[in-house]
Amino acid sequence: MIQLICVGWVIGIASMGKTFPFLQSLLIPCIALFVLSLLLKLPVLKLVHSLCFKFLQLCIGFSLGITLGYNFASHQLNDRLQFREKQTEQVEVIAYVKNINELGDQTIQQKIQVLNRHADVVQWQAFLKNEIDAHHQPVLELGQYYRLQGKLLPAHSYATQGVFDQEQWYLQQNIMSGFKVTSAQKLSEQDISALGYGGYVRQQHSFSNQIQLWMEQQRLALRNFIDQQPVKHKGLLLALLTGDKSLLKPETEQLFQRFGMSHLLAISGPHVLIFALLMCWTLHQLICRYCPELYLKWPKQYLLILPFCICVLLYCAFVGFEIPALRTLLTCLLISGFVLLKQKIQPLSVLLFSASILLMFDPFSILSAAFWLSYGACFVLLRIYQTVQQQSHAEEIKTKTQAIKIQVKILIESQWKIFLALFPLMLIFFKQVAWITPLSNLFAIPWIGIVIVPLDVIAALCYFIFEPLGGLIFQINDWCLSALLIFMQGLDHLFSPTLQPMAMNIWVLLSLCLGLMILFLPRGVVPKTWSVLCFVPLMMIDSSQNNFELTVLDVGQGQAIFVHDQEQTLMIDTGGNYDETKFSVGKQIILPFLSVNGVGKLNQLILTHLDQDHKGGYESIKHALPIKNIYSNEQVEVADSSQFDYCYQGQKWQWNDQVALTVLSPKAEQLGNAKDEKNEMSCVVYLQVKNAQPYQNFLLMGDAGWPTEYQILQDYPDLKVDVLVLGHHGSRHSSAYAFLKQLNPKLAVASAGFNNRYGHPSTVVQSRLKELKIPLLTTIEQGSIHFSKHKSIMVIEFERDSKQWLKP
Repeated sequence: MIQLICVGWVIGIASMGKTFPFLQSLLIPCIALFVLSLLLKLPVLKLVHSLCFKFLQLCIGFSLGITLGYNFASHQLNDRLQFREKQTEQVEVIAYVKNINELGDQTIQQKIQVLNRHADVVQWQAFLKNEIDAHHQPVLELGQYYRLQGKLLPAHSYATQGVFDQEQWYLQQNIMSGFKVTSAQKLSEQDISALGYGGYVRQQHSFSNQIQLWMEQQRLALRNFIDQQPVKHKGLLLALLTGDKSLLKPETEQLFQRFGMSHLLAISGPHVLIFALLMCWTLHQLICRYCPELYLKWPKQYLLILPFCICVLLYCAFVGFEIPALRTLLTCLLISGFVLLKQKIQPLSVLLFSASILLMFDPFSILSAAFWLSYGACFVLLRIYQTVQQQSHAEEIKTKTQAIKIQVKILIESQWKIFLALFPLMLIFFKQVAWITPLSNLFAIPWIGIVIVPLDVIAALCYFIFEPLGGLIFQINDWCLSALLIFMQGLDHLFSPTLQPMAMNIWVLLSLCLGLMILFLPRGVVPKTWSVLCFVPLMMIDSSQNNFELTVLDVGQGQAIFVHDQEQTLMIDTGGNYDETKFSVGKQIILPFLSVNGVGKLNQLILTHLDQDHKGGYESIKHALPIKNIYSNEQVEVADSSQFDYCYQGQKWQWNDQVALTVLSPKAEQLGNAKDEKNEMSCVVYLQVKNAQPYQNFLLMGDAGWPTEYQILQDYPDLKVDVLVLGHHGSRHSSAYAFLKQLNPKLAVASAGFNNRYGHPSTVVQSRLKELKIPLLTTIEQGSIHFSKHKSIMVIEFERDSKQWLKP
């Protein structure tokens, strides 16, 4: 019963951000039914004890867990959202620095505690320039107070399905806003008290806060010490020790990402356990040498259990209580409690209780990939451990050779099982996978777990005791890291691994999860062959039954439109960042969106023109995404598998008897001017969907302005438009009053970026639309705007309505 309530609790909290009013109304009835079921179970009452009653009680317990989890998560989320900043503005704040900063190539990220913004202290993420010769650039020191001036940078996600959600990440990290620091003035504690924040100063003098500050100072001192060592891989040494990637080279991080091993650069359970085991082994040796009589009074497991838990707690505090470390701490405390109380340890129950307690203290950790991957990996390892235990009881190991063979078998088996079990989670969170991961992990995980991490921990301990010895061990460990990187570079040369984008929609993922769940269940629960049945429905899905869909993607200041009908897939523009090497719209927005929609290739791509904000994404994905036909007003480089043609007035594609696309501009004889008049020569696409209400005619204007609009009115005087995607993102040089009045669309859409420097969509265009009573939707306010045909009704959905924190 308790386990089932915990499962419901986790599921309820996992619904954070979703709106289910019925779950709010069910809370009191579920509590009442649960209490009633417990009363009916009392032997004194001698009432119902049948199998049906037990099943009903389990259902009530499960429902109670879900409703409790959902309401708890909703309450916590509402409390946190009220402090979130939403507008960009220049501000002056009083701040305290209690966390170590994160160094980047160009910026320093520093979490600050802001005292004067709200009644409660809130946390912001400050950004400072990382320059060697920065005489005028402020440097924020740990444990110091500052008066800071700068610009608020509220989190604003690309609200597109499948894309990294920055607003969610800020909430999970308890960061209420970004803040670009322009000037800083250090303040004393007396100054802060004089400003009315004496209570906060006294709070920071408490024992727990002083311990936390001391830990952060030691992390900073250790980072500086490693940075000064004559080693090649100082970034890896630091990342594997504390999870701090400040010194990590981008090429090293990219190498680990290509092998699907970037999780090894973060703190995990083994890091914590290795430290605790090393310390307890040392304590055990001292007891055996000097006080062996202690083991006569208390068994070893009882005597060492408290030091073990203290070591785990210390390491967790040292690495900033990261989620995997917290999971290990809670698991160790639960197991220790079972041992002390002489209770039977059930590994899966311990894992479930650990997750439930963690979510009780930090429900926002459910939003982190680390939570799901960490507990998912632990579940698989526990299943492997249970299998090994069953085999060891059945088989007697006679020789060391047999023992080694079994260990090697377990290592190989664990890698492919973990890879398979976490495969759906990797697709959900990262939308890509590296197939070489199981092979590379066969060497990397034992080498990192048995050699590198223990040496790292020993070196860090020696640093605090005798610095020269710590430096020597770090240098030895650097050679071990060189051996690991030589191995990885060798595999890189042989296999040239890449992260492969995977196209799987929600139904494929659910079937995959169910099939894997059956495979990993204990033997005898259900036949393993049943997992094959999970994939039968996928083979029977008829793609020709797919409904028409058109999505104006939120790609910031740019345009990308996806059209899908039956087996046809089309994109009109791909957006683009001004520097795709820093942030790639193609790789980080277009590919993830297509992946979650189960699209692995495009039949057609129309680049309306070759401005960066319309075709930049294409340049970064043209070799990663198969595209059959590409059209534009200018010649573009295409992959070998693609064919190029110019777009010009009169081209028409009839997908089926329901959907037709027509190019309205430019004229074929005008294509020679495209290089000098990119915007006016944009490919204007007219899309018609028959038997759809209330929207069946879509006009997509690209960056076309007044001259093109005038020409379209002359060439197509009877043009019917229900949805108009405004030209040039709603610029004042497009969407002329006469054009809007004659077309009189039922809806106008502007694709523009949050707080863009151009002011798109312009106030002039908004005034025209308001005067003509034409509703305006923007990707700024609504996120991605999704039109889908259901029978004869064209339904509109907004991505920013999908989660509570995305709503404007």
